[in-house]
Amino acid sequence: MNEDPDRADAFDNAGDRTFAQARALVLAGAHEQAFQHYVQAADEGHVPSTIEAARMTLHGVGTDQDIARAHAWLSDVEPSGHPAAAYHLAWLGAGGVALPFDTALQARLLAAANGGHPSALLALAVYFGHKAALEDQQRCLLLLEQAAHAGHAVAAMLLAERLAAGEGCRANPAEAAQLHAQLAAAGHPRLPRVPGDAGTRLSGSPGVLELGDLLTTPAATHRCDAPRVATVDGLLSADECRLLIAHSLPRLKRSRAVDPATGLPREVELRTSSDATHDPMGEDIAVRLVQARMAAAAGIPLAHAEQLTVLRYLPGEQYRPHRDYLPPGSRETDKPEAGNRLRTICVYLNTVGAGGATAFPHGALTIAPRAGRAVIFDNLHADGRPDPDSLHAGLPVEAGEKWLATLWIRQRPYRTL
Repeated sequence: MNEDPDRADAFDNAGDRTFAQARALVLAGAHEQAFQHYVQAADEGHVPSTIEAARMTLHGVGTDQDIARAHAWLSDVEPSGHPAAAYHLAWLGAGGVALPFDTALQARLLAAANGGHPSALLALAVYFGHKAALEDQQRCLLLLEQAAHAGHAVAAMLLAERLAAGEGCRANPAEAAQLHAQLAAAGHPRLPRVPGDAGTRLSGSPGVLELGDLLTTPAATHRCDAPRVATVDGLLSADECRLLIAHSLPRLKRSRAVDPATGLPREVELRTSSDATHDPMGEDIAVRLVQARMAAAAGIPLAHAEQLTVLRYLPGEQYRPHRDYLPPGSRETDKPEAGNRLRTICVYLNTVGAGGATAFPHGALTIAPRAGRAVIFDNLHADGRPDPDSLHAGLPVEAGEKWLATLWIRQRPYRTL
């Protein structure tokens, strides 16, 4: 499987040699030198080098972060038709900060997919897999196949699960087993079971791409006043749940909690799970679109959200009673201008064998984990004061494992991308 499906590696002019030298420097960890090589080739009109220079500038790798400069470079080469230029501009739009979440994002995503960009193909597959019509389900499978053949391991993982369960097609256990074997040989474990009916189907005409549908979410059910808690059933589809799990598996590490004395994260027995934080530099557009949907359900722009965290709880693991709002020391070290954590949205990503509920002791409320179900609660009072009643816990998993995606949403914008 190709480990870097977003890399712009189509050579098209005399800058090829400089581009190749830059790639070698990246692999050697000499990012500043690599950036200079990319800029040199970009100045000579080499499109893939321009895209790579833009990516490094976008994330501040080998150079200072300069989002406006990166955007200008990508916009300059977009007319060339290179799918990576369209993809990264669409990626920017999906965040809704540097570029708006609008029809230009949609057109660029389509252009990238039509050009064979595997991450764009995956994003479209996940979108159409969220729709009800059989033709959209079949379109999802076709797009997953195309992305998998282009080297996208996560697309292959999602395809294998659909083939095994017969989602959008007749079940094909033999082909699913073959895919699972290939993935296992490449170091990709089998995903936990996610029921195919996890998500509420998107409305809209069959075969029509309308990314704005993602921002229209199912109605929330009010669950408690003190603390303020609501749930949204079917927020994420099975494909979206699997997508987040698949992207998180290789990034998992022991979870930490904020030390109230220092404001710094540390391992504590309070929290015994593993988690993966999704840094923008390694984030597929499909993952960004899922976050946009989660933020829409929470009623706050995605720009206010910290980076997505996905957690895994094995049998016996739990998160003891705690509160999500940040102590003063932590706020001072992590973008104090964004304020405190106003709201939290968590989404269960799989079916838990037993246990693993979310409990709010002050509200005498316990919410059972169900794939695709979101739990939304406020950490602060309306006047901005921390709400001690927001105390909550992830109860111990008794059988199987539990996967949970979390966005902590600040009072003011947090993200730059």
